[in-house]
Amino acid sequence: MHLLRGRTRVVSVGERIAPPSLEGFGCINITTLINHKDKPKKSEGTQAAVHRVGQAVSVAVGRFVTVGEAIATENQELKDEMGQACFEARRAGDTIAQLTDVGPALPSRSDGPVTVFSDRTGMVKAARLLLSSVTKVLVLADRIVIKQIITSRNKVLVTLDHLERVSTFQEFVQIFSQFGNEMVEFAHLTGDRQNDLKDEKKKARMAAARAVLEKCTMMLLTASKTCLRHPDCESARINKDAVFRRMRCALEQVIEIVTEARSCGENKMLPASIYNAINNFKSSVECLRENLNSPSPQSIGSQLEALVERTEDFTDSAYTSHEQRQAILGLCQLARQEAQQLVQAWAEAQSVQAKEATEDMEVAILKTCQSASELRRELHKVAVVRAADLLKVHGEQLPLRALKAAGAEGNLEAVAEYSRTLTEQKEQLVETCRLLCHVSGTEPLEITCIHAEETFHVIGPQIVSAAQTLALHPSSKIAKENLEVFCEAWESQLCDMALLLREINDVFEGRRGDKRSYVSLPRTGKHTANMKTAKAVKLDAEEQTSMAKQGLELRLLSSDVDAEVEKWEEQEHDVVRQSQSLASMAHNMYLFTRGEGLLKTTVDLFHQAEVLSEEGLQLCSSLRTFSTQLVEEEEKSVVMTEMEKMLPLCQQLQTGARSPVQGKTATFQKVDSSIQTTRGILTVVLSILSICHKLTRKYKSERSSLGSLQDWRERQDASTPVKEEETLNKDSNGFGVKSLEQHIVGLNLLESK
Repeated sequence: MHLLRGRTRVVSVGERIAPPSLEGFGCINITTLINHKDKPKKSEGTQAAVHRVGQAVSVAVGRFVTVGEAIATENQELKDEMGQACFEARRAGDTIAQLTDVGPALPSRSDGPVTVFSDRTGMVKAARLLLSSVTKVLVLADRIVIKQIITSRNKVLVTLDHLERVSTFQEFVQIFSQFGNEMVEFAHLTGDRQNDLKDEKKKARMAAARAVLEKCTMMLLTASKTCLRHPDCESARINKDAVFRRMRCALEQVIEIVTEARSCGENKMLPASIYNAINNFKSSVECLRENLNSPSPQSIGSQLEALVERTEDFTDSAYTSHEQRQAILGLCQLARQEAQQLVQAWAEAQSVQAKEATEDMEVAILKTCQSASELRRELHKVAVVRAADLLKVHGEQLPLRALKAAGAEGNLEAVAEYSRTLTEQKEQLVETCRLLCHVSGTEPLEITCIHAEETFHVIGPQIVSAAQTLALHPSSKIAKENLEVFCEAWESQLCDMALLLREINDVFEGRRGDKRSYVSLPRTGKHTANMKTAKAVKLDAEEQTSMAKQGLELRLLSSDVDAEVEKWEEQEHDVVRQSQSLASMAHNMYLFTRGEGLLKTTVDLFHQAEVLSEEGLQLCSSLRTFSTQLVEEEEKSVVMTEMEKMLPLCQQLQTGARSPVQGKTATFQKVDSSIQTTRGILTVVLSILSICHKLTRKYKSERSSLGSLQDWRERQDASTPVKEEETLNKDSNGFGVKSLEQHIVGLNLLESK
């Protein structure tokens, strides 16, 4: 409900207070009243139940209307419309309460039939009035939210124009401070709107636009400072102009999404992907089975040729190997042959006037679909392998290091040489993003691929211009800082591309959505005994930037943990499941630093930190049990050493999360400390996963000849008595620690604020 977002008040880092809403009784209670069977007689229990439902509706409507009236007071232009809608909603709620009010005492049998409400028509009318008036309130509130976003954008644009024209550092500092506050407000409004969007395509576009604004804010700062310090430098001016231009485009894209406007270039945003073309082709082929009387399946041939034409992005690429090109062309030819066989089988079925698909036709349909699937699999393999290879090569960041060094030395020739190398890498990455878009599998991922392509395309030249500026002014600290910022943006986009690659693989393998299934928010009351509600605070731009950087590091670590987990064959192993849970919760904390995800308030963040610390302590328990089943003392020592690193970090996080704080500085320090400690925990988890994986593989190979790991240990050390605790642990999951599902049972993931 956008009404909830419209009344949201920012009180701290990501902390919001939402007003009461109709959620909680929803349309279910109204439907219950309307569909209630009008029996001539009802028991006291039935009457009391209907009475309670009616009163609940009335009370909820009252709270809802109170919020609507407050919104109307703050927005004079819609005051009359909102007031009328609220009046109608309140009147409908009161009517429902009256119709379901059975009075203080029940009438006797002599008074006639007992009914909870006799005016069924009145109930239906009241329910309709309630639903229509509530809908109107929500629509009006949504208009207010949209207006807030547009107003906020306009303020940002005005300040952006002032920033672009400043001529002194003093003026720039003053205006940029104002700009930072306005961007924070815009980020909160658009973040709430993004969470409200139901269309995944729009949500992905909004996320892409907000990511551009987030990264460009820091670029704008350093690029403007560099231009002010070196006003006659052409490369510095080009660098700054590109940042301002990109920010304006991102701001316009946000407004297009919010207002559902259609820009001239929107149709070009999502080019036809091969993934969708193959799915459509297979659907058309399978439809022949039910549509034997179609004039001709020739359209299938044209569909296939259009599909084959799109594969030219793969086959015409200079970076596609000869073997890959031949494999793709061979599969295209195979698909043509199978489609031709299908046409012939269809013609034969038509000639004998078959009522249903013949056996030959069924076989031809299966073979045609199979050939299309094989082509998709090969294209996916080519795109993903190339992307993985590029990320591996570019992970060393050699051209960026060389550009920084050459610029600091003032060596323009070397800068030009390494710029050509970076430009070539940029072209490879842009083309690879285009190929990934073809095989991404969903529209949101296609949009993310296009965003990645555009980002590499824009940032590459910006790095070059920043390096040229530094080479012209090698002693300039501001020019050096500016180049560093653009290089960090490049590296950040490479990390985003690695995450994108994993998501594309997940979709292709049918594992979409599994990665983050371990995230949980604690129940109200379970972890709140020592928590106090944070007072209203607001972080400045420097604190926001610091938190964003730490959040990014947290995301990278959680991704590394996920990558390490994928190496395990035993995905149900306690160490694996608990490590996945820790990575998922850490990822949730990263989303909090961006104003996204399930953690909406600082209290939520501290709750999550406490749950994470408990899960870390459970992992320590698993490691202790794991070490008891190892034979060599050196192996035990290695595992216990990692556990001893983990234990104090978890205890520190738990203690910090439970300690009450007040005020802006204390709140920020607590958030900062929680994120830093979580980073330390994930660093240890990475080491733990690697060590335990090696040991597990070792024992697995030995177990193939010596039986189970426990039997093997008993043979090696038969004289060691089995402790009662170990006996109990054999009956539990994995190495004796209860499963994650048992640990988080009962937690409410979508608990209302």
